[in-house]
Amino acid sequence: MNTQKIAITVPSDLLDIIDKTTAQRSISRSKFISLVLREKLQEERSRHLKSEYDRVFSDKAICDEQLKTAVWLDGAGSKEGQAW
Repeated sequence: MNTQKIAITVPSDLLDIIDKTTAQRSISRSKFISLVLREKLQEERSRHLKSEYDRVFSDKAICDEQLKTAVWLDGAGSKEGQAW
């Protein structure tokens, strides 16, 4: 993995918590902070995707179109390519 060194400023009480946590887990500050940032960014991406999904499917016209397409495909009679 390609890495890059950066400098950040954090409150001392937060650094104390980070240091205690990393000592308990036997990992470096850098590793811990990277893991936490990655997890947070993945959560943010999931939240954004859900928000966009909800936005699209809150549109009644799109829901109706999706339902009509699903009914049509179900009635087409071909089970080829359908895992479900």
